[in-house]
Amino acid sequence: MEHLKIATDNYVAFTFFIGTMAMMAASVFFFFELNNTSQKWRTSVLVSGIITFIAAVHYYYMRGYNLETGESPTFFRYVDWLLTVPLMCVEFYLITKKAGAKQSLLWKLIFASLVMLVTGYWGEAVVPNQAAFWGLLSGLAYFWIVWAVWKGEVAQLSKASSPAVQKAINSLLLFVVIGWGIYPLGYLVGTAEGQWYAFFGNLNLNMDIIYNIGDAVNKIGFGLVIYALSRSED
Repeated sequence: MEHLKIATDNYVAFTFFIGTMAMMAASVFFFFELNNTSQKWRTSVLVSGIITFIAAVHYYYMRGYNLETGESPTFFRYVDWLLTVPLMCVEFYLITKKAGAKQSLLWKLIFASLVMLVTGYWGEAVVPNQAAFWGLLSGLAYFWIVWAVWKGEVAQLSKASSPAVQKAINSLLLFVVIGWGIYPLGYLVGTAEGQWYAFFGNLNLNMDIIYNIGDAVNKIGFGLVIYALSRSED
């Protein structure tokens, strides 16, 4: 198993390793705190733990894949995202449900997240020569989610909620705008060859490192916001 050792200069594999440990540690924390969480917010904290647990399992596998092949585990990353990103959207529904959120909001958020991911994968892995077009479609779905949280239905429900929920929604909005904004950078870097934005390929950045940082910031950060909300409203 010599080939599975991480070289000291293999920063890609190192971030996969750190991501695995960080996600697993977050999962353990959220799961252990369930019994100390009021019934009102227990499902939200549970979902946070499920998100980071799914990511930890995928990161463990992606680390091994990357070390064995030297390639980016694009397919497995998108499988991870197809499971975890819709769950992150579920969090918006769960914390605004008590303010009157309907299931239609849940399905709209999930649908938008799936469009964002499927079109992104199509442009990154299936037809990379058309990455700009599919990236645009993915971006439109992303901006719809931003709008829904910033000015749309989620924002309106937030105004009818408690100050603690409003604070949580505002914090999650920052993650959606700034944290999720890390992923388009990774997409541009990874698909730059032959595109009008080819200069991104000259930035000496690595797509996997960008994605790994984005996952750690967003998945763990989302969970910590929900956990803080559960404590402020106990």
